[in-house]
Amino acid sequence: MEMNSDRQIPAGPNPCTLREFGLIGYQEAHDLQLRLVADKAAHPEQPDAVLMLEHPPVYTLGRRGRRDSLLVSEAWLQEQGIRIIHTERGGDITYHGPGQLVLYAIFNLRRVGLALTDLVHGLEQVMIEAAADFGVKARRKDLNRGVWVGDRKIGSVGLAVRRGISYHGLAFNINCQLEPFTWINPCGLQDIGMTSLEQAAHSTIPMETVRRLSKDRLQDIFRLEWLENEAPGSGCPIQDS
Repeated sequence: MEMNSDRQIPAGPNPCTLREFGLIGYQEAHDLQLRLVADKAAHPEQPDAVLMLEHPPVYTLGRRGRRDSLLVSEAWLQEQGIRIIHTERGGDITYHGPGQLVLYAIFNLRRVGLALTDLVHGLEQVMIEAAADFGVKARRKDLNRGVWVGDRKIGSVGLAVRRGISYHGLAFNINCQLEPFTWINPCGLQDIGMTSLEQAAHSTIPMETVRRLSKDRLQDIFRLEWLENEAPGSGCPIQDS
């Protein structure tokens, strides 16, 4: 793990459940996160959890999100079938859609002994190392969180914490459509370009391969011990009702 002496490496092994989904609506995934956070707050002995999934097209506005970061009308977006949802994660506006890998980390930070900044750093590292597996050199930027390839952003991190428990997580562009990012100022930043792992690698990249590699990276970086038979819904597409 790329953590220097001022980064806290969690002691392990840390028991964790992995719940894999296919396509799941943003609101449904958000509700599931809140239930897991509430359960962990009431029962601190419960293991941490990671949700691995993709979302149908949606824009989310974080705590610092501004409508002026939206470059098209909401009426036009409604015609495209794309919702805008306010959420309590950090950051501004971002886009989620099929072909983007989303990982939500529901971690008891106090129990693991992990600072929020170290969690952000670790989630960025997951994307950096997964990109490297495909020959793509991704990096951090000092002024803007997330992961970049050259001057184009390939992955974002946005988190929230409730009663010492983290939720939300990372969004990693694998083979998603990039045009919807041009309809916003991604993360509130003007004149930035977005890329995907497939575009940066100039190669077709199966999502399942990236899922497997990201699972391995998560395990190594956060010293997780995956609990067996704890992945209900694996590969099961779930849509908003």
